[in-house]
Amino acid sequence: MERYAWRAKVKDGYMDEYIKRHDEIWPEMIAELKKAGIKNYTIFADGNELFGYYECEKGADFAEKVQTTSAIVKKWDEYMKDILIMEKKDNTKAQPRMIEVFSLD
Repeated sequence: MERYAWRAKVKDGYMDEYIKRHDEIWPEMIAELKKAGIKNYTIFADGNELFGYYECEKGADFAEKVQTTSAIVKKWDEYMKDILIMEKKDNTKAQPRMIEVFSLD
């Protein structure tokens, strides 16, 4: 199972709103993440900095493809863009993967 990690930043003054939106995440968004084979998804915050981690049952490329072609994910991204600064790759519009340098299973 591949692991995927990403980073982003919440705009100043919006962390409470970011948390609220995730507390109220849409059921269809959860279903889409599961469709992408994503499990064990966790987002950590340090100040305004975010670090996200998830495992990809069907591989990271598959998870990325499902998310970047999903109308639901595009709607979520639009919903979040007023409070979130997130880099996207030009060719796929996916979040750049962080490089895994160590793992202890």
